[in-house]
Amino acid sequence: MSSPDSPAPRGRSRRNFAGARPVMDDVARLAGVSKQTVSRVLNEHPAVRAETREAVREAMRTLGYRPSASARSLASGRTRMLGVISFDAARYGPANILTAINTAAQSAGYLVSSIALDDTADRSTVAEAVDRLSAEGADGVIAIAPQHWVGKALADARVDTPLVVLENEIRGGTPLVTSDARAGARLATGHLLDLGHATVWHIAGPTGWTSADQRLASWRDLLRAAGAEVPEPLVGDWSAGSGYDLGRRLARRTDVTAVFVSNDQMAVGVLHAFHEAGRRVPGDISVVGYDDIPEAAHLLPPLTTVRSDFAEIGTRSLRLLLDRIDGRDEEGLQPLIPAELVVRRSSGPPPRA
Repeated sequence: MSSPDSPAPRGRSRRNFAGARPVMDDVARLAGVSKQTVSRVLNEHPAVRAETREAVREAMRTLGYRPSASARSLASGRTRMLGVISFDAARYGPANILTAINTAAQSAGYLVSSIALDDTADRSTVAEAVDRLSAEGADGVIAIAPQHWVGKALADARVDTPLVVLENEIRGGTPLVTSDARAGARLATGHLLDLGHATVWHIAGPTGWTSADQRLASWRDLLRAAGAEVPEPLVGDWSAGSGYDLGRRLARRTDVTAVFVSNDQMAVGVLHAFHEAGRRVPGDISVVGYDDIPEAAHLLPPLTTVRSDFAEIGTRSLRLLLDRIDGRDEEGLQPLIPAELVVRRSSGPPPRA
């Protein structure tokens, strides 16, 4: 007598399911196993024999069976849904991270429910977003938290759901995934110094943003270590418009030969301002951006920039969250995602005296 987990004997007759949507009972009957065994195969239970697992999968293929999310959740005690909280989601970096999370989640068999918060958000809004995703049954939450205060709000919130935080520096055991903004700023600043510029000016991102503050600090530290003058940084808001306004100020100065801009959108505005002022790039002033947006290679001149691997940030955060959900917990800051300098034609040696 065969066990419930044994596949169907050869030659067993198969029922014609044409015209009806197959259900789990149909798969179990065709494979010659119990409904519980089908459920175990769906949820990758290790106790199912390889022979039985293949028989169940073959039955699914034959019937065209597609398991529903509710069937999976009932069997596993999970909703197969993940939550994502994002800020400034329209910007290039957060948007690409979110896309990577969605792609990786889909490959892992999860749906994603996203909450986008804007400039009006505060600590209570952050806590409410986490509570809402938890109430919806999210198996875990990823928070794209680019501002220091958001990280502190998450650290102070009582989060019972598995949580992974991106682009921040909070402590307390929460897994963190972030790009190496300090190394990226060193690459940009060092590239310009190596070309022979006496110093490098900096257009920073808004104060309080983790990446902006890290890039500014790294730029300043490298200039000091090189014995170069440290100019007063100019602070933008990540937009091309702010880069244009600050670029016009720099274009009026004859002592500016190199500028490191904290993101490519602001660098677009800087290039515009320099062109209007008749300042040649890189003949008069060299410009280096950050992020390597798709348009960077097609600007005039093509922009030298620092590439951030946003896809890897999103994918790694998803893997880390699934590990937490499965009890394979890793706490604290994960290895930083490396940055890469992409040299194009917007940077060159300083003009000759």
